[in-house]
Amino acid sequence: MIEDDPYLWLEEIEGDAALGWVRERNAETVAELTADPGFEALREEIREVLSDPARIPYVVRRGPHLYNFWRDASHLRGVWRRTTLDQYRGPSPRWETVLDVDELAAAEDVPWVWAGASVLRPGLRRALVELSRDGADATEVREYDVEGRRFVGEDEGGFRLPAAKTSVSWIDEAHVLVGTDTGPGSLTTSGYPRTVRRWRRGTPLDEAPVVFEGRQEDVSVHAWHDHTPGYERQLAVRNRDFWHSEHFLLVPDGSPVRIEVPDDALAEVHREWLLVQLRSPWLGRPAGALLAFSFDAFLRGGREHDVLFTPDERTVLDGFATTRRHIVLETLTDVSSRLHLLTPNEGGGWSRSALGEVPPLSTAGVTATAATEEDENAEEFLFSVSGYLQPATLCRAMAGVPGTETLKRAPAGFAAEGLRVRQHFALSADGTRIPYFVVGPERQEGPVPTLLYGYGGFEVSLTPSYSSVTGRTWLRRGGAHVVANIRGGGEYGPAWHRAALGAGRKRAFEDFAAVARDLVARGITAPRRLGIAGGSNGGLLTGVMLTRFPELFGAVVAEVPLLDMVRFHRLLAGSSWVAEYGDPENPEERSHLLDWSPYHNLDADRGCPPLLLTTSTRDDRVHPGHARKMAARMRELGLPVRYFENTGGGHAGAADHEQAAYVEALVHTFLWRTLSDEGRVPDWPGTAGS
Repeated sequence: MIEDDPYLWLEEIEGDAALGWVRERNAETVAELTADPGFEALREEIREVLSDPARIPYVVRRGPHLYNFWRDASHLRGVWRRTTLDQYRGPSPRWETVLDVDELAAAEDVPWVWAGASVLRPGLRRALVELSRDGADATEVREYDVEGRRFVGEDEGGFRLPAAKTSVSWIDEAHVLVGTDTGPGSLTTSGYPRTVRRWRRGTPLDEAPVVFEGRQEDVSVHAWHDHTPGYERQLAVRNRDFWHSEHFLLVPDGSPVRIEVPDDALAEVHREWLLVQLRSPWLGRPAGALLAFSFDAFLRGGREHDVLFTPDERTVLDGFATTRRHIVLETLTDVSSRLHLLTPNEGGGWSRSALGEVPPLSTAGVTATAATEEDENAEEFLFSVSGYLQPATLCRAMAGVPGTETLKRAPAGFAAEGLRVRQHFALSADGTRIPYFVVGPERQEGPVPTLLYGYGGFEVSLTPSYSSVTGRTWLRRGGAHVVANIRGGGEYGPAWHRAALGAGRKRAFEDFAAVARDLVARGITAPRRLGIAGGSNGGLLTGVMLTRFPELFGAVVAEVPLLDMVRFHRLLAGSSWVAEYGDPENPEERSHLLDWSPYHNLDADRGCPPLLLTTSTRDDRVHPGHARKMAARMRELGLPVRYFENTGGGHAGAADHEQAAYVEALVHTFLWRTLSDEGRVPDWPGTAGS
């Protein structure tokens, strides 16, 4: 275990020496992997999948229009566009371009990446467009005239903000709520807004009054204006850490009014309701329950409520969506989805009905809700259903109208004949049953190359989803694809997540190792044929597997990973994750972090399977220094490592389909060459004896 860090210089993101080192490592990896005879064909195939014009264009309704952001082979950076429902129903909708990001990037010679838009209600004529330089989290905000198809100049009083991790919300045509970098003291230690200002058009931002603020040690603050007719109000949240927040109602000429919900709960104010999703027991209700209060009565001290959802051992609430008078619940039962439509009854309480049909081992999620232009009381739900071998179907339902309408079906991206999906459960070290999905050959003779994916953090649930890239790069070649639902995620509610917080993180690692062993015990694969992959927190997971359980795997991929768990809190947004992992400044917590920090547990004598590290110079969330230092240390110890750093792409690792196809082709070439008999290179470093 290293005591002093000899590679701190690699944390200088744009340092000449660091970038020189990156260029050398990239050249080595690119020369090695692109020389594979199948690389170019694989990259072209992935690019074709990513830019497939037949994929579903997901939309949100704004008035009479359905808006979509679209990338394809002709629009690498994308177009913001709109159409009507009647057009959308057809096989070839007529789209109206609102903003062409490729044209903008070319005109300004800046690699802009679309980061979203907030449209002013009720007129829907102005938008605050967010643009990221090369995929970074920091965005530049510009006011856009939707009907005039132009940016509103600052000389016209147009709102414009330089690149920062900004939050912005329209109040009315003359005012916005802004949290951004306005100089010393305006940001938290994590680099997010600490203050929110009410900014009036045509005035200097630094003169705008502060209407809400948190503390420097908080993660962030955020405020927004609710435009719902009859319920106009301003709300704010102070995120003390990743899992504890304080919610407020902002009142004119007064101090913010605290909404006294538990600080670990998720809360949403919607029309007359306050909706509270619990992470811990409260008012006699269990963690994971969803409660509905009268918002006005709650502010007066009332705590009467309706219970909209109660979890059980197998079924949890994965999310919910709202319309004017309805709520759609998204639930998971053993990691498979169901949708439920809740309707308030006139005499009190709520009635429940199923929304759509969802096959077993599938995922269903609401993609958009709205009132329609034709009837403001008509409520519309768009939801998508998909599975590992089931391409997505986009459906439309109307409240009070029986049945659903199929709007779009994604085409099959690969041949699924001879493949099947199974769900198994592995026993972890403490006896907990860990579910995992296997997608692979219906019949197989002996172990096959297997790619195991995991995340296990931040209450993120990994549910069944269709991936043409996985189908073509892995399944079609005879491999199996596995997704592990380890603790740290949200697959079984808040307790599943809390079990792997802080010092309990080892449970997530033990869960993943248990799945790996179970795959071997079932004869699905063998250690030398088992590869693992994960990104961000999932990259931390695979990094721990590399150092803690190297004998279980034949290849490891870690993308945009956290790996130095002693310094993560000092790098970019890292301090915002202390509540998830622990505080390296606390001696007791530092001890458990050091116990499994991948960077600090490399062992030349024990060895490890080959590792491919990928990251991005423009990642302003997880510092590229994590991956850089890990690669440098492994090279020093003579351990097998390949490294690739994309110069753009941000935390996604790629800024467009061209970059994404290239990185995916590198990853899958590495994995197939390492794990399969067909692709194995006998004299390739790191494969001998595997």
